[in-house]
Amino acid sequence: MRDGVKLHTVVYAPKDATTNYPILMQRTPYGAGPYGPSFRRTLGPSPLFMEDGYIFVYQDVRGTFKSEGEFEDVRPHLPDKRSKNEIDESSDTWDSIEWMINNIPGNNGRVGIWGISYPGFYTVTALMDPHPALKAASPQAPIADWFLGDDDHHNGAFFVFDSFGFNMFFGMPRPAPTENQFRDFDFGTPDAYQFFLQLGPLANAQKNYFKGQNKYWNDITTHTTYDQFWQARSVLPHLKKVTPAVLLVGGWFDAEDLYGPLNIYRTIERDNPVNQTFLVMGPWSHGGWSRGSGDSMGDIRFEVNTAEQFREKVEFPFFSHYLKDKAEFKNYEVPEAQVFRTGSNEWKTSRQWPPQDLQPRELYFQANGRLSFEAPREGKESFDEYLSDPARPVPYTNEISNDRGAGYMIEDQRFASRRPDVLVYQTDELKSEITFAGPISADLFVSTTGTDADFIVKLIDVYPDNAPNNSPQGAKVKMGGFQMLVRGEVMRGKFRNSFSKPEPFVPNQPAEVKFKLQDVNHTFKAGHKIMVQIQSSWFPLVDRNPQKFVDIFKATADDFRKAEHKIYRSGRLSSHLNIGVLK
Repeated sequence: MRDGVKLHTVVYAPKDATTNYPILMQRTPYGAGPYGPSFRRTLGPSPLFMEDGYIFVYQDVRGTFKSEGEFEDVRPHLPDKRSKNEIDESSDTWDSIEWMINNIPGNNGRVGIWGISYPGFYTVTALMDPHPALKAASPQAPIADWFLGDDDHHNGAFFVFDSFGFNMFFGMPRPAPTENQFRDFDFGTPDAYQFFLQLGPLANAQKNYFKGQNKYWNDITTHTTYDQFWQARSVLPHLKKVTPAVLLVGGWFDAEDLYGPLNIYRTIERDNPVNQTFLVMGPWSHGGWSRGSGDSMGDIRFEVNTAEQFREKVEFPFFSHYLKDKAEFKNYEVPEAQVFRTGSNEWKTSRQWPPQDLQPRELYFQANGRLSFEAPREGKESFDEYLSDPARPVPYTNEISNDRGAGYMIEDQRFASRRPDVLVYQTDELKSEITFAGPISADLFVSTTGTDADFIVKLIDVYPDNAPNNSPQGAKVKMGGFQMLVRGEVMRGKFRNSFSKPEPFVPNQPAEVKFKLQDVNHTFKAGHKIMVQIQSSWFPLVDRNPQKFVDIFKATADDFRKAEHKIYRSGRLSSHLNIGVLK
């Protein structure tokens, strides 16, 4: 690299040296191995690429595995570098591409890059100051912002299960380059709910497990608001000169990085209107498009081999068109947005996302647990209330496991709807189908007896009681009355007005809490019902809110307290969801 640091890079080239090949690259913090005499059994995004002829390059990013230098999680971009010692992931990518096209025999001068999740982040950084030889990039489930919506935090709420588990095996000290820097962690129980409940306040994670050795955990526990640390790590402000073709890929049921692909797509479209940028969103979990058929997830069938279709009809032709000169891909024309619609189980295409033909609607909470597109007519102040107890948090899943899993993103929510600390609102049976598409936001009017609170809003498709038992898991799963989670999101109440400057609630005083739930593309069929659930814990997916305005990473056991929460639903305090309905 320009500062003298060497990055471990593995090159796989075709034996046939009679022609030139494009380079397809992945930069990863998870290891470019196997190391030594061993080699990868599969190369590229899918086997289609191995069979077609590419030079594949895998690289350990700076400070990981066998690469030199110091690692930094989601290293901030430096737009104005003044010396060769000022480096970032964009400059490391530039320098790597410059070396490859000048030193790897038989390359055709064109480079593509792809990656899923963290490698997806490194793919995005290649677009910030792209090398002229970089012609195509596919960030898949990329990280955009680790405080607002990806992985570690959603709307300021800390995703403790993911963050604890990930940082226990990743990010511990690496004194020197190594072939294995991961370590195993044993929860000591198959029940993560019990493990994290017994852990107690978050401060105990540092005291009992990390013990100050994990730099990133130290950063998380120090930077508890959207300060300069987090703002500098957002990729969105730095995508203003994107020139390679871009294929963004995401999954509607991605538990880690749904925020990333949607918001990176919007940003590139806004700041680079003439660039060739494409979006694919399918009914997938994290990286689900890269494996299997994609015909189902959990108890839900999609009736289409969505992942196979993506790999064969979208991903492979995309790179072939921009990196090769093969005749069958010369006239490569695809719609800008290819988005799977759940519920009706069909691919839909449009010139943009969200589609233009949307009608803004409001879905209001009503008395007696009703949900309606009509605003409440009650003039007097009305509300529903529930007691939230941090000692008995609402579980995020009905499964007993110490693996967070992805199934909860589409799981039957009947287990939650029966709890007294979960409010439930639903429509009558739909007489005709209705499709929600694009962004969803919640506009809640709340009060609490405490000074802080979380609010989780879940949009749910309720199946008819006579729905057939057609779960991929077998007939033992009863689909009659199934409550399919379509979208769920959390908001940490103290950030309701600013993610940088948190504010306490005034006890028993109504306050407005507005937040985004991320996009959907879902058809609620005739005979189904639309349901919304509201709760104040989602454990241990999200850490427990003490319901007292404190720095939660420094909270003690005495800070956690029960609180009564009210959701208002009448007059000027009409809690509702803002949705887009296809005309």
